[in-house]
Amino acid sequence: MVRNVAGLLPELEDEDFYLLSGVEQGMRFSEWVQREKLPKFADLPDEEVEYRLERCLKRGLVERKTIQYEGYTLQFEGYDTLALRALVEQDTISEFGSPLGVGKESDVYEVRSYKPLALKYHREGYTNFREVHKERDYTSDNDHVSWMYTARKAAEREYDILEELYPDVAVPQPIGQNRHAIVMEKMDGVELSRTRLEDEQVLGVLELLVSEMAEAYETGYVHADMSEYNVFVDEGGVTIFDWPQAVPTDHENASEFLRRDLTNIVGYFRRKYPQHVPDDLEADDLAREIEAGAFDSLEVDV
Repeated sequence: MVRNVAGLLPELEDEDFYLLSGVEQGMRFSEWVQREKLPKFADLPDEEVEYRLERCLKRGLVERKTIQYEGYTLQFEGYDTLALRALVEQDTISEFGSPLGVGKESDVYEVRSYKPLALKYHREGYTNFREVHKERDYTSDNDHVSWMYTARKAAEREYDILEELYPDVAVPQPIGQNRHAIVMEKMDGVELSRTRLEDEQVLGVLELLVSEMAEAYETGYVHADMSEYNVFVDEGGVTIFDWPQAVPTDHENASEFLRRDLTNIVGYFRRKYPQHVPDDLEADDLAREIEAGAFDSLEVDV
């Protein structure tokens, strides 16, 4: 988990942000930005750059490395700081709260504005950049692609998809986005993996979930990473989250991903509630119904 930088905002000055933005700009061309180029990128005098570098190094926002030249790069904390400040200045968020979830590819915090919200920092590519770059469609074909670019593109992609899906599909309402960060409504309920449903609820929740997947397909997307870990359940129904890897329905592998998603979900319910999920409920059959726009309900003998 990357360190929470919310507490740093009050002690940072405008010139610190100019410096961080300058390093960010330079990283479009190279992972390590040459020291002599920073005054131009940051629009600061050389002496000011030196002072701001020391302040940002001390706070762990940038890293220095001597290779063939003296170079600087943003740490994820520095990138978080830039995104967080922009969201505050846009009045998207006003208060920062506790962590809600930490994963390999994201950190999520509770934040507030006019109501409780969730702030998601994308972390794609930070520790396993080569694997992410190879597997994800949203990475660039350029020779120089940084973790920063990969995380930002993931956030932009997820935010755009949420905007298309909401409110027709049960996804978190998107509120704002900057760099690698997304602000969305805070989800109520409990993660499906940690929920123990009553006997009479099992097929109803499974049907709700398949219905939302069908609605997403009709809207134009397949989630492509469905599991019990990205579904929330509450009294009002289900909410599906984590959409950066979603593919459009005209993607060459969309049918394969849809079947994999349904296999994962049906398989989870069958393992956890074997007495309630009939053997004749097949993911392939559900996928054919969804692709034909014919899914209505689970046709099983109860």
